Amino acid sequence: MSLPGPLIAIVGPTASGKSALAERIACELGTSIISVDAMQVYRGMDVGTAKVPVADRHCPLLMVDVADISDDYSVKLFQRDARCCVEQILARGKVPVLCGGTGLYLNAIVDDMRFPAGEASSPRRVAYEALLQREGADALYEQLRQRDPKSADEIHPHNTRRVIRALELLDEGTSYATHHEGLKQLKPLYDVRVWGIETDRAQLYQRIERRVDEMFERGLVEEVMRLREQGLAQTRTASQAIGYKEVLQALDGDVSMDRAREMVKTRTRRYAKRQLSWFRNDRRVRWISTTDMDGAATTIVLDLLQAAPPVSGTEG
Repeated sequence: MSLPGPLIAIVGPTASGKSALAERIACELGTSIISVDAMQVYRGMDVGTAKVPVADRHCPLLMVDVADISDDYSVKLFQRDARCCVEQILARGKVPVLCGGTGLYLNAIVDDMRFPAGEASSPRRVAYEALLQREGADALYEQLRQRDPKSADEIHPHNTRRVIRALELLDEGTSYATHHEGLKQLKPLYDVRVWGIETDRAQLYQRIERRVDEMFERGLVEEVMRLREQGLAQTRTASQAIGYKEVLQALDGDVSMDRAREMVKTRTRRYAKRQLSWFRNDRRVRWISTTDMDGAATTIVLDLLQAAPPVSGTEG
């Protein structure tokens, strides 16, 4: 039985040029782009998430600005809404183009992933949720990585619910990785063709540093100040986003703004490394070098879309 589709997905680390390539492809196909980014869903978080400005968009961009910063917009909600976008585009006879760097969110759309509603809070869970609120998702994930590296490798850092569950299992004497052995193979729900942008590590880090500097020049601090007036600091998810957390710390006087800028660069480099690791574990990804990121990359994707059968299976 054939799967519905095809879908195109353009993935890779932050600052690798995904958005520009996805837009060229979408324009060629006369279709829409579905953003696969955990933070671009929030209204008002524009500069710090590198959201393509409305005036610069040449085709519809979906799954951005769908939630207020006060919303705890979970991957489960994203899955529901993004799949609706996919189905509407397919119903029009068009090819959905997914674009982003949040691997968990891509899998949530195209694979048979089911997210539980949650369990009753225990003292351990309350403690880990307090750690998440106090120190952020990175600190929570780092604790898991130190205690159980194998399990940490199998969980996306943004999936804080699963990180907490893995920590709870460790407290109970069980490893998440062992507990879920054999369940890494996800069942695809769509015929998705995934292309990843591969770049030289040094070049990528230079692009990241340049992008962060541009964000500060384009008004990241002013954006955070506006959002702080709307309660950003009290939010559970949005306040932990890269760039926003560090600027909030600077505005609170905990660090200098120059130090905050360097912290953003460091944290972004680490995030890019995790993104690459995530997508390299997905056997569906066909890699495109940044040396082909002109018109050649568009041709590569469109030619393979017509000629190549999907690569099945993912480990992530």
